Amino acid sequence: MNFDLPYIPEREKAPRQNGVTMMMDKGLSWREVENFVENAGRYTDLVKFGFGTSLITNNLDRKLEIYKQAGIKTYFGGTLFEAFIVRGMFDEYRRFLDKHKMEVCEVSDGSIVLPEEEKCKYISELAKDYTVLSEVGSKEEGIFISPGKWISMMKTELEAGAWKVIAEARESGTVGIYRPNGTAHVALVNKIINNVKVENILWEAPKKAQQVWFIKQFGTNVNLGNIAPNEVIPLECLRLGLRGDTFFQFLPEELMSFKP
Repeated sequence: MNFDLPYIPEREKAPRQNGVTMMMDKGLSWREVENFVENAGRYTDLVKFGFGTSLITNNLDRKLEIYKQAGIKTYFGGTLFEAFIVRGMFDEYRRFLDKHKMEVCEVSDGSIVLPEEEKCKYISELAKDYTVLSEVGSKEEGIFISPGKWISMMKTELEAGAWKVIAEARESGTVGIYRPNGTAHVALVNKIINNVKVENILWEAPKKAQQVWFIKQFGTNVNLGNIAPNEVIPLECLRLGLRGDTFFQFLPEELMSFKP
């Protein structure tokens, strides 16, 4: 903070377990990563190399090292995990992680059909050596997963060893926990958090309105992901009540007379 302004909500200190911000890197150059880290690195906890970009990204290890030096954990998108699994190449996937000295990985089944028992076996196996994020929900529009199934999968995958479960939304923010118009499935979210601790969930929220909704529902230290590089600082302003959408969210009652 460049000034000690009162009534700013307290953010958890890095390395954060809650209030995590996950930025989605869809192909930044290493020079762009340097600029990003200098500008917004302190507000970023995780960086996901979106979908299969890590296979075709130039200077991959250089980028990984820049993030690492900034204290930011990195991982490869779950679609890459699925690309290896569908080809029967789990051992090769692990060698790919080790080659690039990864500490975090993602297990998902958003693009392929993977029995839950088998998915949990992958989570348990990987959790022995890595911090595992598991993603729940389909990337396909129109596929309905009942609230009970969401809850069951999240609980089972956390028990299998996942650090946090990711609520699927894609980078478009129009599937999974969201309706096609981008608004949250409120009833679904409420049923989930009635059964799964909110601190164990990372909600994909690429759109500002989605970020605002989750902050208003669950507070400044809600875990949010799929944030664009140029939206990390704007998100932090939302978290701190320094943007119109959450301006009055954290102010005391005696200042509410200023509210329009």
